[in-house]
Amino acid sequence: MVQAGLGEFLFVFIFFIVGLILPLSMVIINFVLGPRVYGEKRLVPYESGMPPIKTAWMQFGASYYLFALIFLAFDVDVLYLFPVLLSYQRGTGFSELVELFIFLFLLSLAIVYAWRKGVFKWK
Repeated sequence: MVQAGLGEFLFVFIFFIVGLILPLSMVIINFVLGPRVYGEKRLVPYESGMPPIKTAWMQFGASYYLFALIFLAFDVDVLYLFPVLLSYQRGTGFSELVELFIFLFLLSLAIVYAWRKGVFKWK
């Protein structure tokens, strides 16, 4: 059995340290150099440079929610497909290919179901 030396984990340790120091340093620099302006404009929500029209407690249609859920589900599915496709570069068997096509079939079936339910139509 081959033992992993400290040199093999040096890059992971450096990445971990930089991942801790960089965000902390940005927060500290912002706290030290950032302006301290307090007033009524600070409490107003800012959205794309436009003043707000109504309060934040307004109702949205369910189609926005359903569209976001569908997007999230397919986004996760696409993230799943990347490692699967990378594993095919190393060469895998026929059964894995069949499983991939079953997964893609179920994914396309979900798209057809959402389409038939009218999730993609804006009203």
